[in-house]
Amino acid sequence: MTYPRYITPGFTPFDPVELAKETEKIVIKNSRRKYTSIHCAGVYGGISTAYTVGCCLRCIYCWVSMSRDFPEKYGKFYSPEEVVSNLEKAARGYGTHKARISGGEPTLGKEHLLNVLELIERNDWFNLFILETNGILLGVDKEYVEKLSNFSKIHVRVSLKAGNEEGFQRRTGAIGKFFNLQFIAISNLLNSGVSFHVAAMTDSKIMLEEERGNLIKKLEEIDKRLVENFEEENIDPYKTSLIRLEKAGIKLKW
Repeated sequence: MTYPRYITPGFTPFDPVELAKETEKIVIKNSRRKYTSIHCAGVYGGISTAYTVGCCLRCIYCWVSMSRDFPEKYGKFYSPEEVVSNLEKAARGYGTHKARISGGEPTLGKEHLLNVLELIERNDWFNLFILETNGILLGVDKEYVEKLSNFSKIHVRVSLKAGNEEGFQRRTGAIGKFFNLQFIAISNLLNSGVSFHVAAMTDSKIMLEEERGNLIKKLEEIDKRLVENFEEENIDPYKTSLIRLEKAGIKLKW
């Protein structure tokens, strides 16, 4: 496949599972993974964060650095031990006991992530680890989710992108038929007893109320309780978000 960078008018939709495999060839080297930085962020009341390189979607509003689109050009490789050591150093400096992996798609590099989680589990400093994900690989690989359930400190934030196949394809670049993988991931997490909540980019600038209603309906069909802690997001005009929206030929009113 031709490696997709960002969505442009007339783009050819891609298979996100195949893109995940191609991206792993770039960002994973043995047990090491590429990150752009590890430092504390103000969200979640302050949290030590490792920012990954590479993703298997191409969301038009994404705020992540251009390492998402050009993973071969950015970041450096860290072992699981180096990731956790740097997370702890940043956390102690900030005074937080929370950590997360964010930025690109953290579930790329399954063994690397599981090794990081094993180290976090044994680390006395951290009491919470937040895994932010688009859920694509957790929808494909039920065993992956079952392994996540072995860790007591983990909480997963699943970020949904659309309420139907057409919106999913238009906003992520991925072929519409893969839309349901995110909802399968939610079912897998629920059935495996993993702590999680659902977020979605429901900004009215890009999502009509009818599509939002369909998204909520799909969540209710899985479990009505999912809607109680449903996190709705709006697009922020980060420089990288504006670049990707412009590349896609989309102009929004702020």
